[in-house]
Amino acid sequence: MDRDEAHTMEGMMTQIDESKLVQQHLANERTYLAWIRTAIALVGLGFLSASIVFRSVIYSEVGLIIAAVVAVFAVLLGGVLVALATRDYMRKREDINQGHFRSAVRMIRMIFYFLIVIQLLLLVLVVLMLQS
Repeated sequence: MDRDEAHTMEGMMTQIDESKLVQQHLANERTYLAWIRTAIALVGLGFLSASIVFRSVIYSEVGLIIAAVVAVFAVLLGGVLVALATRDYMRKREDINQGHFRSAVRMIRMIFYFLIVIQLLLLVLVVLMLQS
């Protein structure tokens, strides 16, 4: 058997294995799409925080800096989340086909810590807005 035939056989085996595990693959896709929606929401939060502050002249320079940091941080986190979610989706796809499971604990912890930072920055921003 030459290399092309082996690759074709491997592809057919993957299709057969994936068809037996349709529910798991569909759940993996739903999870991936949920991560993508979360990333889009984060990017939206970044743009929202920046647009609220930058449209008004009553905020201090500190408020503008915090809003810019939140905006950049949220947009970057959204991009990182898309990359991590895509990697996790591909890894889980292979794991499902091989009958293994590894949870995404590191990714979830990282997202949690970054969201805490964004929340704290937004809290400072709101306090500054109330003082103005």
